[in-house]
Amino acid sequence: MLEELKNKLEQTIAVFRDDLNAVRTGRASAGLVENLPVDTYGSKMTVKQVAGVTVADARTIAIQPWDKANLGAIEKAVRESDLGFNPVNDGAMIRISVPPLSEERRGELVKVAAGKAENARVAIRNLRRETMERINTQVRGKLIGEDEQARLEKQVQERIDAAVAQIDELLKQKETEIKTV
Repeated sequence: MLEELKNKLEQTIAVFRDDLNAVRTGRASAGLVENLPVDTYGSKMTVKQVAGVTVADARTIAIQPWDKANLGAIEKAVRESDLGFNPVNDGAMIRISVPPLSEERRGELVKVAAGKAENARVAIRNLRRETMERINTQVRGKLIGEDEQARLEKQVQERIDAAVAQIDELLKQKETEIKTV
């Protein structure tokens, strides 16, 4: 039960980390565009599944599709995303110039990151509730005693607290990154 909780907490933190990578910081990052959905070959795929994404310099992202027929679809996906980028298609690759962020936009992005952190915390609280319910069910079924229940609940709470602290630390790092000009 505790091992399963540990795995689910790690997955939640990994998803949160990926969500944070998709938040702009004013610097070019492949993580900004590589998970954008692209309509290609009759289905939805991510940019990283149909192209190579590289960071040419601090302000430029380059997307090199493996099949040139996907250039238009990738360009459309970037343009329609909420990132506010204007991609340039030169017939061989797509270049994205990442404009510097205004102070107002930085504040909005900090709020977006905080919202993602809160979603991760909610997911962690849900894991805690589910695990505590399983412990209580085992007590009611007389599979474990009250001493074992107290020990398990303490261990669960320690793991939950550690996961929340990790979420908070990742958020703090991202806020610093966003606010750095």
